[in-house]
Amino acid sequence: MKKYNVAILGATGAVGQEFLNLIAERNFPFNQLRLLASKRSAGKIIDFMGQQYIVEEATSDSFKGIDIALFAGGAATKTFAADAVKAGAVVIDNSSTFRMDPNVPLIVPEVNPEAIKSHKGIIANPNCSTIIMLMALKPIYDRVKIKRVVVSTYQAVSGAGKEAIDELTGQVESVINNRPVTAEILPSASLPKHYQIAFNLIPQIDVFVEDGYTKEEMKMVHETHKILDDYTIGITATTIRVPVYRSHAESINLELEGALSAAEAKDLLAAFPGVIVQDNPAEQVYPMPLETSNLDEVFVGRIREDKSIANGLNLWVVGDQIRKGAALNALQIAEYMINHNLV
Repeated sequence: MKKYNVAILGATGAVGQEFLNLIAERNFPFNQLRLLASKRSAGKIIDFMGQQYIVEEATSDSFKGIDIALFAGGAATKTFAADAVKAGAVVIDNSSTFRMDPNVPLIVPEVNPEAIKSHKGIIANPNCSTIIMLMALKPIYDRVKIKRVVVSTYQAVSGAGKEAIDELTGQVESVINNRPVTAEILPSASLPKHYQIAFNLIPQIDVFVEDGYTKEEMKMVHETHKILDDYTIGITATTIRVPVYRSHAESINLELEGALSAAEAKDLLAAFPGVIVQDNPAEQVYPMPLETSNLDEVFVGRIREDKSIANGLNLWVVGDQIRKGAALNALQIAEYMINHNLV
């Protein structure tokens, strides 16, 4: 089997580390592996599959000889994406930089893999909440078109980075030990005000952009339209940060264009690749972040008909946003390209 030269930009961060875990777990066919990061992280040594790799500072020359460049996200995408493409690499980018670019395909491999073929050197990975939602929506959408989506997300602090994880831990310890609680990260470190997340919910993820919605909420709207190539669907989102370390949850209400029973929806979801149905109210079986963290699949439960509207359906969807919501989705894109001779 042919092997490929792979670069990981942002190798020391949470998504970069997950790339490494998944490359090992999935026996990804790599030949040379180049780990790249900022100047601050350069020089670190990472043990991987029996070898030691020195993290290199990313420069415009870092992508020579690279076939696939996995970008973990962040500002570095704007700096280095063009350099990587010029060097002959295919960039699979986890940042929001190119997601809405009409010339860049936005891909969830189980949902719209055919769009990969249109890439011009860059492929965008969707927002984590969008990926998790679309894994549940796609099999339903293919059977009965969706008229409207109302989604509320309950997003883990790891979506805001390691600093947010550390802050949650520190705040919980402070509350338990009756010490003053400090908040410097959430809802966003760049904002002038910060709130305690321990024993709290924050109804803001990212900055406010238009009509009282946040950037995170509008990502779910615009990205869903682009991925499904259907701009007729009405979508409204509310995104909430919750004191959970890992794995996002979403409450989704659907208004369909035709009838679909809860039993039929369960069958469709159970047959869809990458989805596991956990739905047995009599036994209190339903997905939860604690049990879905570090797993690849998206889990769906609480599947029930919404009796308040015609053709209504309710879903509870949970998935690990660092795996399927980020690193796994990107690696699956690379695997699809390899399997279809697109790289």
